[in-house]
Amino acid sequence: MIARLLRKPLTWVAVVVLAAGGTLGLYWFQPWKLVTDKEVNETLAVVPTPDAPATTAPTTAAPATVSGPVVVRQGAFISHEHETSGTARVVRQPDGSHRLELVDLDTSNGPDLRVWLSDQPVREGVRGWRVFDDGDWVELGKLKGNKGDQAYAIPASTDLDQLGSVSIWCKRFSVSFGAATLR
Repeated sequence: MIARLLRKPLTWVAVVVLAAGGTLGLYWFQPWKLVTDKEVNETLAVVPTPDAPATTAPTTAAPATVSGPVVVRQGAFISHEHETSGTARVVRQPDGSHRLELVDLDTSNGPDLRVWLSDQPVREGVRGWRVFDDGDWVELGKLKGNKGDQAYAIPASTDLDQLGSVSIWCKRFSVSFGAATLR
């Protein structure tokens, strides 16, 4: 019976269509990323903590100025489509530039993951999964790894007063893996 089916052209058309569909499906969904991790451990800015005073210029009457990097906003990640944890922080460098640092990030790997600053509020649950492309957003780049510490330059033209959240955004499926409000 199988030999008879293999002689029919329609069988071969079906085999080719199924193979092409399977290949396209594997490329589109990339299911192996659910069980693989990419860890990144970039050097992050050393910033003062409440227990360690900032390096300041010696003064007598003038207020102290910080001479090193300063955290100007930060927030903890909440989970959306995938379990996500870690901290996002905006660091102002001594030269006045800003960068976004993801500290101890832990999320799922996925296809086409990006780091976005957005004007949309961070909402918990399913209603927060798809909001970040509704308003203004700035893409800082592809997510370098789904685990670890990493940094992204923020373009000088970015209005940080308007973009108060960060999302690990799956561009292919228009869904947030996790997000943090930057305060």
